[in-house]
Amino acid sequence: MKPEEALREAERGKLRPVYLVVGEEVYLRDRVVAALRSAALVGGLADFNEDRFSGGEVPIDRVFEALRTVPMMARRRLVVVRAVDRWEQGEEGAEASKGPLDRLAEYVAAPIASTCLVLVAGKLDGRRRLATAAKKASCVVTCDLLGRDELANWIVEQCTQRGSAIERGVAEFVAELAGPELSSLQDAVERLTLYAGVGASITEDVVSVCVVRTRLADVWALVRAVAGRKLGEALRLLSDVYDPRDRGLPLLGAVAWSVRQLARYHAALESGMGPEQALKRAGVFGGQAREFASNAKAVSAREVERWLVVLGETDLALKGSRRPPEAILEDMLMRLCPPLRGGK
Repeated sequence: MKPEEALREAERGKLRPVYLVVGEEVYLRDRVVAALRSAALVGGLADFNEDRFSGGEVPIDRVFEALRTVPMMARRRLVVVRAVDRWEQGEEGAEASKGPLDRLAEYVAAPIASTCLVLVAGKLDGRRRLATAAKKASCVVTCDLLGRDELANWIVEQCTQRGSAIERGVAEFVAELAGPELSSLQDAVERLTLYAGVGASITEDVVSVCVVRTRLADVWALVRAVAGRKLGEALRLLSDVYDPRDRGLPLLGAVAWSVRQLARYHAALESGMGPEQALKRAGVFGGQAREFASNAKAVSAREVERWLVVLGETDLALKGSRRPPEAILEDMLMRLCPPLRGGK
């Protein structure tokens, strides 16, 4: 099931005896576990009816002792086991021939009705008996990372719930800057909606103030310098807008978002769309359209594709290299705009 389904079950108070919450999106996992906890312990005392464990840190027998304990002045008990994927086969104990995950799989097939067991894992091999048993019991809650389109939809929904409007193109910009983890996006949405205020629209200018610390005008100036192969100007602009506090990642995200707009614009033109339709497909609206179209003429579609490759490699370098971030960004600019022949 999707996280939304588990949240609805928690809201109604109709819980299943077992939930296996898996996936790499920590924000969704934590939100589901918190909702299940609140629903399971409603009307009871948490101190007497809740046990929390971490896989690999306690013997599996401790978990089963908690599962078999009778609720005290409450309808049900709650047992949460995080990081169940840390358990390995061959644990010492009364049933050493069966690993912890196998024993949990047997429990999932015949759970205790008065206990709500919540198992949590980032990743779990789908071939394991626990995974297959949970699928058969229809109690798997999948919390995968969202794709780029899903992230933009999520941002629009979150802003709308807080009373602020945001165009999809701006939502994509926010996702590029703060994503793909929802915890970072949640923080960005809160800052944006508080800054804009209820009933106001979240514009690119608001994003530039609250998220990236760089004006879009500066980003486009950098893109124009690269398109004109003006390396000296590009390096000067980088020095002006680079912020060492964030290792340059938001700046790179802003540049990547602008370049992806160019890529979508060129692709739309090549498919036969007119300029106005292509601008809409690229997510460009209002007064920015004329300037964007002028920028797009300065660089070919093939060059934009090459830029995207360089930007992707730079992203990996910023996140995994020990080199100074500013030096990595300078190398990126030198790759993006090699000098013209003859030194011009």
